[in-house]
Amino acid sequence: MKYTLENEHCRVVINRHGAELASFVRLDLDNLEYIWQADAVVWGRHAPVLFPIVGRLPNDTYYHQGQPYRLPQHGFARDRPFTLVEQTPTSLTLRLTDDEASRAVYPFAFQLDISHRLSGTTLYVDWRVHNPDTAQDLLFSIGAHPGFRCPLLTDEQFEDYAFRFDHPVQLERHLLDGGLLNGATEPVLAAPAQELPLSYDLFRRDALVLKHYDFTRITLASARSPRAVTMQFNGFPYLGLWTKSEGTPFVCIEPWHGVASSVGPPAELSDKEGILTLAPGNTFTAGYSISAK
Repeated sequence: MKYTLENEHCRVVINRHGAELASFVRLDLDNLEYIWQADAVVWGRHAPVLFPIVGRLPNDTYYHQGQPYRLPQHGFARDRPFTLVEQTPTSLTLRLTDDEASRAVYPFAFQLDISHRLSGTTLYVDWRVHNPDTAQDLLFSIGAHPGFRCPLLTDEQFEDYAFRFDHPVQLERHLLDGGLLNGATEPVLAAPAQELPLSYDLFRRDALVLKHYDFTRITLASARSPRAVTMQFNGFPYLGLWTKSEGTPFVCIEPWHGVASSVGPPAELSDKEGILTLAPGNTFTAGYSISAK
């Protein structure tokens, strides 16, 4: 099932499956689509929600209180149906809660609400993670993974685009080995710059994983047209930038509250980098926005 939000500028489609943003069209720009359309041969997702972990676990395994459990990369929320909480012509809230199937792989009670609100040419996405348990802390991570068409126009190339930051930055990436952090780093922007030109070689060693960055806005912009998409996010300690392989016409901008595990044996979930601890009865909130130009 799909839900549609629409105003005079834009139409947004969200799938019930995974509460996934599936389309963001500028109606007033010749129906230009900004979201990657999930070609299964290339990458069969649009903008998955990463929960209750971000990234990969060693052997897809973690421990909780000494008991082993298995979770795939990025968890299970992206592959579960959400239920409708409320909907208006320009807003939508969907919910996922724990059940017998989730508790078999993730022994925690939780309530995850994901809200989308369309205003002008901007989509606001808000998360609410609630711990309904009366005794046990909720251990989790959550992240966004939207894929944007790149190039946006047929007469452009991937290399015509760049990431533009809200101020000059120096960037260092944390390297992955089989999807796990290997402890090594390398510079991406060694000297302060406000733009990072795109090339497929940039992603030759998997995603760019950033920590301790200080910008809150990033724009995917073309050097050949005014078309662009901007993500605004505050308070996210990690960011991933990714495309799959040479020639794939999309790129992902991924603000995360969490990150992949490090190389080594499976460990307690509470010891995983980026894991958040939510006390019984408490609620965690976070959000970001996507603006289409």
